Amino acid sequence: MLPSVGSQDSHPGTRPKSCCRRSMGPRSHHFSLVFSVSSLGLLFLFSLFPECLGAEGKLAHKLFRDLFANYTSALRPVADTDQALNVTLEVTLSQIIDMDERNQVLTLYLWIRQEWTDAYLRWDPDAYGGLDAIRIPSSLVWRPDIVLYNKADAQPPASASTNVVLRHDGDVRWDAPAITRSSCRVDVSAFPFDAQRCGLTFGSWTHGGHQLDVRPRGTAASLADFVENVEWRVLGMPARRRVLTYGCCSEPYPDVTFTLLLRRRAAAYVCNLLLPCVLISLLAPLAFHLPADSGEKVSLGVTVLLALTVFQLLLAESMPPAESVPLIERHHDTSMRYYYMATMTMVTFSTALTILIMNLHYCGPSARPVPAWARALLLGRLARGLCVRERGEACGQSRPPESPPSPQPPDRGARPPAVPCREPQCLCHQEALLRHVSTIADTFHSHRAAQRRHEDWKRLARVMDRFFLGIFFSMALVMSLLVLVQAL
Repeated sequence: MLPSVGSQDSHPGTRPKSCCRRSMGPRSHHFSLVFSVSSLGLLFLFSLFPECLGAEGKLAHKLFRDLFANYTSALRPVADTDQALNVTLEVTLSQIIDMDERNQVLTLYLWIRQEWTDAYLRWDPDAYGGLDAIRIPSSLVWRPDIVLYNKADAQPPASASTNVVLRHDGDVRWDAPAITRSSCRVDVSAFPFDAQRCGLTFGSWTHGGHQLDVRPRGTAASLADFVENVEWRVLGMPARRRVLTYGCCSEPYPDVTFTLLLRRRAAAYVCNLLLPCVLISLLAPLAFHLPADSGEKVSLGVTVLLALTVFQLLLAESMPPAESVPLIERHHDTSMRYYYMATMTMVTFSTALTILIMNLHYCGPSARPVPAWARALLLGRLARGLCVRERGEACGQSRPPESPPSPQPPDRGARPPAVPCREPQCLCHQEALLRHVSTIADTFHSHRAAQRRHEDWKRLARVMDRFFLGIFFSMALVMSLLVLVQAL
């Protein structure tokens, strides 16, 4: 001890270390005591926690052994065999996987919840440390044999291997996911503006209404977790309970039908199928506006008809071969024809009329004159109304009447013939000249009349072209507007 004291005295500017320990001693001991007590408390709690968990696990095992000691899952869990077991059914729609219109099969992803009361699975929670619910495999308890009646799958119905929640009062809740393939009568008569009603009927397969009664929870299926579909819009899924009696059995069989209300999203079909058809239908009447000498009037009609046939084949590939022919549009107030069929019929008639007008246009000089009624009605009133005039004549300008050429006065300054002819010889020459002139005049007049008849038939063809252009273009425009208004 003396050397250390001497060493401290040799440095008078520093505080001795022993003095520092004496000055900080009480606070240091206080912190150490608090830390020790906290550590001991935590160690005590951690030592008790496994004991609690172990006690709860032991109670759950004891409860499981007590419940299933004499339990069987083969019989209905009712105290009275004459009493019907009530099963509550709740369906949550999660996703529309596929809607096969051709095979008329609807594939859905559902969450199905079934709740019932098991009379043999009850206990007192106080006797088991307050344990009021356990989760056990569903294969250990009795489950209702509720299946989908309108199942469209060849595989037998299989139950999902999920757990059930068992409460102390005997209530059993079984939540299971399911992918269902159900048959659905698809009505495509209003395609692509159609709405579908697909029912999913659930019921017991072997138990009648006196043994098992199934009821829906609420008035409709839940859509809270529904994933939106790109092709179909869900309008709702109401639930309805029915009690039916079949010919095989005398007792009633209750079932629950969830009706899925769907409406097709028509935007893609309007862009891919409807708009091209509308444009083609507006292009078809323009064949009447082509000149007859172009030689493309009939070719345009046939090309348009071929394009519509291709679109019809594309549409028929996705539609079921049912008795209801696929429509493109049906008006709500008036009875509209099928749009594609009406358009193809219009193009067919326009092509046939084009061929008829071409025959009128190419009537030769040997053709008969235009009938009087056609001349008065078509070449008269209708031609003036449609502003179809002869070549070189402006619209609204009447053709001036043709006046016979005035005879030319003889030229007084002409020289008399140098060689006088005898009177009989002059008469012979004059008669021959008159015959030749008459022949030339007759030929000219016949040629002029034939040319006039040919021009009349050409003008009649132009009048009919102009008339049918307005008629068919108006029809195509009205049908297209009806379709586009329905699409909007």
